[in-house]
Amino acid sequence: MPRAQSRYVCQACGAVAPKWAGKCESCGEWNTLVEEAAVEAGPPKGLGRGRGKKLDFVALSGTSAGAPRRVSGIAEFDRVCGGGLVPGSAILVGGDPGIGKSTLLLQVAARLARTGAGCAYISGEEAIDQVRLRAARLGLAEAPVRLAAATSVRDIVASLDASDLDLVVIDSIQTMYVDTLDSAPGTVSQVRAAAQELIRLAKRRGFALLLVGHVTKEGLIAGPRVLEHMVDTVLYFEGERGHQFRILRAVKNRFGPTDEIGVFEMTDAGLAEVSNPSALFLGERRGHVAGSAVFAGMEGTRPMLVEIQALVAPSPYGTPRRAVVGWDGNRLAMVTAVLDARCGLSLGGRDIYLNVAGGLRIAEPAADLAVAAALVSALSDRPVPPETVVFGEIGLAGEVRAVSQMDARLKEAGKLGFTAAFAPPRRGGSKPRAGDVAVTEIAHLRQLVDLFEPEARAA
Repeated sequence: MPRAQSRYVCQACGAVAPKWAGKCESCGEWNTLVEEAAVEAGPPKGLGRGRGKKLDFVALSGTSAGAPRRVSGIAEFDRVCGGGLVPGSAILVGGDPGIGKSTLLLQVAARLARTGAGCAYISGEEAIDQVRLRAARLGLAEAPVRLAAATSVRDIVASLDASDLDLVVIDSIQTMYVDTLDSAPGTVSQVRAAAQELIRLAKRRGFALLLVGHVTKEGLIAGPRVLEHMVDTVLYFEGERGHQFRILRAVKNRFGPTDEIGVFEMTDAGLAEVSNPSALFLGERRGHVAGSAVFAGMEGTRPMLVEIQALVAPSPYGTPRRAVVGWDGNRLAMVTAVLDARCGLSLGGRDIYLNVAGGLRIAEPAADLAVAAALVSALSDRPVPPETVVFGEIGLAGEVRAVSQMDARLKEAGKLGFTAAFAPPRRGGSKPRAGDVAVTEIAHLRQLVDLFEPEARAA
């Protein structure tokens, strides 16, 4: 008879400890060890008692059909998923509380159900009446979506196994529990076991599984890290509460490109697609303003133009302040140091405020030159030349390095009416196919500063 034991499992990294401690020795997090019941297994059985099934190995080359897709009809969602939902796939959607995860997935289920697909929405956080109220507010009350409120994985598996469905939404995986485990819902063991049972059922029955995941205060999906390895696709729903824009970003996708984004706008009737994000992010931009530069960036396979704003002010304190919204603060410190050391500017003793307009977060190094242009413009009180986009990576020696997909960036800028660009020299010395956009090549950061002479150095 197996003997019940107790163990302590870290809810941040999944490490197991024999006794409770305030700090996890594996990840260093505090107050994350939770007691869970464990069953002591008997002596392992030797592999020699039975013969395993012989595997059939095949060559790497061969004819394989592409994964079939089920298009939801929401173009931005389908783009992030790689062209649509793949039957038998598992998708994990994470995001801050109240950002719109449940609203988005309810709209996806309703849109697919209206095309004749069998869709089920299972909520473990809300009652049926609460979900119906949201559906009525979104105008989806008449959609033929099967609705249920449950948290027992055993009951959910028994119900789904007897149904013919194409899409199942579980909201959320942290509320589900497996009754063979004594730990509470949301713990590492419960999340891992519940996800494993649901994913196994989805692949056996061939329906697409959408899992809603909670996030920690650091913005990562709560629960064991193995959960992100188990699913086929991991999507993060991002956005600032003060902005109406929402970004759906793919950080893992076995059936499509990663770092692809979909842009939505939160309205009274739910989430609306934004087919041209560049025009929307630049809709409130005011030209001829010092400290503003338009960055031509890439989000996945999509070129996107966004405004970067900077403000440089005298510091009343001994330690200057650095406030960054939408960009990496470490890269701002690097760009500021290069401007001081290589270009002779005096930014180190001033307060610097940097903002990416529209609530978008930029991660690629190609934004270095646009940030530098905004800083020099703010310092000299001279606007960046009108109708000009800026992009390029800055090295520690002050050199400006080439970035990928320059032609796509310039093409998007030309479509939106921009006529000039500050860009790095192309690798190999070839000229970019800029069309109607006049490209000024910036090989060193001093060339950018010289455009704002003498005001920049006098400041």
